[in-house]
Amino acid sequence: MTLPDWNPRAILEPLRLPWLATAGVEVAVLRLDALDPLVSGNKWFKLAPYLARAAREGAEGVISLGGAHSNHLHALAAAGKRFGFPTVGLLRGEPQDTPTVRDLERFGMALHWLGYGGYRARHQPGFWEPWLQRYPRFQPVPEGGGGLPGAQGCAALVEMIREQLPSLGWDDYHSLWTAAGTGTTLAGLVLGEEGRHPVMGALAVPPDHGVAEQVSAILAESGRADAGYRLIDASRAGFARLDAEFARFLLDSERESGVPLDPVYTAKSVLAIAGEVRAGRIPSGSRLVLLHTGGLQGRRAMQADLLKLAGYTDRAVQEQG
Repeated sequence: MTLPDWNPRAILEPLRLPWLATAGVEVAVLRLDALDPLVSGNKWFKLAPYLARAAREGAEGVISLGGAHSNHLHALAAAGKRFGFPTVGLLRGEPQDTPTVRDLERFGMALHWLGYGGYRARHQPGFWEPWLQRYPRFQPVPEGGGGLPGAQGCAALVEMIREQLPSLGWDDYHSLWTAAGTGTTLAGLVLGEEGRHPVMGALAVPPDHGVAEQVSAILAESGRADAGYRLIDASRAGFARLDAEFARFLLDSERESGVPLDPVYTAKSVLAIAGEVRAGRIPSGSRLVLLHTGGLQGRRAMQADLLKLAGYTDRAVQEQG
């Protein structure tokens, strides 16, 4: 395979919400969701170093893992379709018909469902051996594009932010925010910041899911000290967990700001900022930068539940907008 000649740039723009204005807090959002209709979000930046390695090593294609709503597999399959290399997805659980899975098939990704026990074995020694025998010239990529290479790909986002500060009339900011699922993007931002600003991670998974340990491991492998970041529990007691209060917050925030949000990651980052503002831990005059990590494709399977929980209908949401 050949390395795709594609270096997308995301726009940094204000996030305007009434409660931010009342608190005197400014937030700018890096719109990774708007990079591209298909290959969007932080997933491209985590994938890019692995694709570069695959090209250097003369790989024929790429193989990775994820679930039936995986943003990572969606971005990988879309990249394979666009740039002309084959992809293989190893999926958690039993076969499911979801919008994401239908896209993976449409993009030409070969799918293998591992069951739940088989998927749990992904961290065991020798997991990849039978798959690399079956696909001998494929580059394996960890789940979600995790690990140091994925973090190094995300480190470049800090410079992308810094270059655009003058467009907002800013000379600096106080902290950098992102959702944290595996901690790879968070670790990358810590690497990119080089101690200039604290990085705040809004946990999309419960605190006992090992994000802190993963971030520490990546930073240790990079040779950097384990410092410069803070984790905030925004998981609502479970990964992709929805409830009525959160659903209303997401839909109202979209209507008020005009920025589409995904319910798994970025909306929970915004909710975490709101909680910190209410608690007085973000003072008036603060300037924050937030990564919109994408993931809007996965929302298709959750939209009906969001509307139902919030007590809204499609028509009501349209009328409010």
